[in-house]
Amino acid sequence: MQSTLFRTAVLAAVLGSFSHSAAAEGVMVHLFQWKFNDIANECEKVLGPKGFGGVQITPPAEHKQGSEYWWTVYQPVSFKNFNSFGGSEAELKSMIARCNAAGVKVYADAVFNQLASGTGTGTGGSSYNSGQYQYPQFGYNDFHHSGDITTYSDSSNVWNGALYGMPDLNTGSSYVQDQIATYMKTLLGWGVAGFRIDAAKHMAPADVKAILDKAGTPKAYLEVIGAGGESPDIQPNRYTYIDRVTDFKYGTDLAANFNGQIKNLKTLGESWGLLPSNSAFVFVVNHDRERGHGGGGMLTFMNGARYELANTFMMAWPYGWKQVMSGYRFADMGKYETDKGAPSSTPCTDSQWNCEQRRPTIMNMAMFHNKTDGQPVSNWWDNGNNQIAFGRGDKGFVAINNESGSLVASVPTGLPAGEYCNILGGDSYCSGSYITVDGSGKASLNVPGMKAVAIVAGCTKATPCSSVIVGNKFSSMNIRGTYNAWGNTAMTVDANRVWSATVTLTGAGDATGAQRFKFDVFGNWTENYGDNEGDGIADKGSTKDIYVSGAGTYRISLKESDMSYTVTPLTSNQAPVAAISPKTLSVTLGDSVVFDASASSDDASVVSYSWSTGGSAKTETVLFDTLGSRTITVTVTDAEGLTSSASATVNVTDVNGSYTSVLPTLNFRGTPNSWGSLAMTLVGDNQWEALVTFDGQANQRFKFDVKGDWTQNYGDTNKDGVAEQTGADIYTTVTGQYRVRFNDQTLQYSLTPVTVSYAKNLASLNIRGTTNSWGTTPMTLVGDHLWQATVNFTGAGDGNGGQRFKFDVLGDWTQNYGDTNKDGVAELTGADITTSVVGTYVVRFNDQTLAYTLSAQ
Repeated sequence: MQSTLFRTAVLAAVLGSFSHSAAAEGVMVHLFQWKFNDIANECEKVLGPKGFGGVQITPPAEHKQGSEYWWTVYQPVSFKNFNSFGGSEAELKSMIARCNAAGVKVYADAVFNQLASGTGTGTGGSSYNSGQYQYPQFGYNDFHHSGDITTYSDSSNVWNGALYGMPDLNTGSSYVQDQIATYMKTLLGWGVAGFRIDAAKHMAPADVKAILDKAGTPKAYLEVIGAGGESPDIQPNRYTYIDRVTDFKYGTDLAANFNGQIKNLKTLGESWGLLPSNSAFVFVVNHDRERGHGGGGMLTFMNGARYELANTFMMAWPYGWKQVMSGYRFADMGKYETDKGAPSSTPCTDSQWNCEQRRPTIMNMAMFHNKTDGQPVSNWWDNGNNQIAFGRGDKGFVAINNESGSLVASVPTGLPAGEYCNILGGDSYCSGSYITVDGSGKASLNVPGMKAVAIVAGCTKATPCSSVIVGNKFSSMNIRGTYNAWGNTAMTVDANRVWSATVTLTGAGDATGAQRFKFDVFGNWTENYGDNEGDGIADKGSTKDIYVSGAGTYRISLKESDMSYTVTPLTSNQAPVAAISPKTLSVTLGDSVVFDASASSDDASVVSYSWSTGGSAKTETVLFDTLGSRTITVTVTDAEGLTSSASATVNVTDVNGSYTSVLPTLNFRGTPNSWGSLAMTLVGDNQWEALVTFDGQANQRFKFDVKGDWTQNYGDTNKDGVAEQTGADIYTTVTGQYRVRFNDQTLQYSLTPVTVSYAKNLASLNIRGTTNSWGTTPMTLVGDHLWQATVNFTGAGDGNGGQRFKFDVLGDWTQNYGDTNKDGVAELTGADITTSVVGTYVVRFNDQTLAYTLSAQ
């Protein structure tokens, strides 16, 4: 058992093994004021090959003209026209497709708090007049009319006032929300992965959330500065229930320490007053702060090597979703210089462009970040001043010298013995600079002044670094063919970048030929793959479909690395059964637990194990270094590609075993648990938590109840993520298992999805019957092989008989299930299922046993 002091240090330094969702996104690069064609080239030549996960692009909506100033792109004119500073609509679509194909997700800067000021013609040719509130999609009634913002201590003034004289859209209006959401859905349909929400603090949190909900809840990160002295309602923590929020304090804290003593960074995290890691979007500097806008105090390109070292640290340290700034030079902090637009030259072809993402100390750290994902900080070393080194488990090690003199020391790395490539020594990962780790795991370092070195497991003089480069080729993949009338069957991807889906082949073709299919990346034919030679290797843009014979259930897989595909029959195969031990337990902060999945079984054999913590063996050792409830999941896969998952729940408490709280107890009560009392657990000071499975039923809602007798309960009348006593029921449309949290001091609550993968034999399932006029009501997979939907039975039939229904896999009747024997067990193409029930019922179907049930709500 580790000492209390050590456990406390681990908590402060590591801050939660941090949400894997943050690391899984990869490091993002903001290519500030780059044209779309140049962004596409950078995705293909640098960002994708080097393992960067995303790119932030300039706002793609039509905006005010004037490329001599960068801020004109933040004054939109229309949300229907996509001709902008970045390029034409065609160039935008091409860039999105090319970046996605290179494995780089595209995030669009989204501006919808304000529209352009003055009068004129936008970049797409649309006329506007701010004085008369005339725009292509909006008129006088679509704006606030409260004058300019005069004080930031009044949230209402900030949310309803005009920013720098630009007309302030009424984002609380349903019409305005619909217009913006349609714009966002258009971009999402073209392959955009998410959005940066500009000036989010200038909009009420409920307005931002409503727009994102209408757009389908895409991934987003919200710009909220968090300046001191401003209203509590416009601080970052009031927006984190929506999605990630920019944490500007992170950048100023980094700067203060790199200008002071970086030895103090060993505790950088939430204890510094920063947002929780899984809520934070962080950067050394962004385009505003680089110019001194919205406050200063951050390192910029003007700080030279110190700026690069801060980026190295950011990408090595496990906190937040990270972004690298890539801008251009300006001479000083004078107004014209900080306002001027981008150079006219091609980015990175001359010294006018900074191109930080191409500097080895930043560029090659993207691979380090990906390789060390999920690993704790270990083997911290410092010289008591401005030289530090630390490991990330047994996956990587970095040393940063923020002094003019050399860093000379022998330090433990956590890596096995070997001669490792210093990945920061040049453009290539192995550029001739090596670091030797001896048999005790120590490295003898000699790092020049204002330089850094980094090594990763598997990247040695004897083993090419190319074997560990992380870069994904596709962001999505679909199967389209005769079996689904050339519709889209979405494929899923595993840790080895193999896409797969289970489909039901009919054996029949269509009017133009035999049974066949193709792979389609975005589901819109813009990038698709057939097979020219019929050799099992998919070819881009092939005019030849992939022909396949046979009927029944098949597993179709596509491997990214060599584009080989397989079609495997699953007629006799049964999905595996995952098992995990222990399943529930409580541990003390700093404890390690060995989880065992060796009891998992299959009708043939289990061929692979995948742990949510990154392991791939039958057992997994997990260090619990963060407080609260953790879910550890193992997914097992059989030889035919079918999967099953099992999870363990671990409650991590501190050494003292007690936390501060305002309330003595707290319960979750709502439609998911039939308004019963689900006891919540105090997992930190004032922080209550419970795991809840939401079924997505109509009018799904809940409240927090202190004693379980409604005498003291909390809802949310304002729908702003902050509860009030006796407030209204809290409505939500989410489905699946969520971690529900409630802070009894701030009254803020949140729902965070817990990723659980269930085994299934069917790709999808719908219920169709007289209740929905024989339309398709999708059913949700809520457990291994268990599908569920909530149905309102009226008791009425149609002209062909009484009330009845069937289960339909694809919604096209090609594979459907009824019940000829009326025994509660369905058969393929069985008779309609008749029922006389009336009211709201939960309908469940087991795709393994084919048993179905109806349960009254």
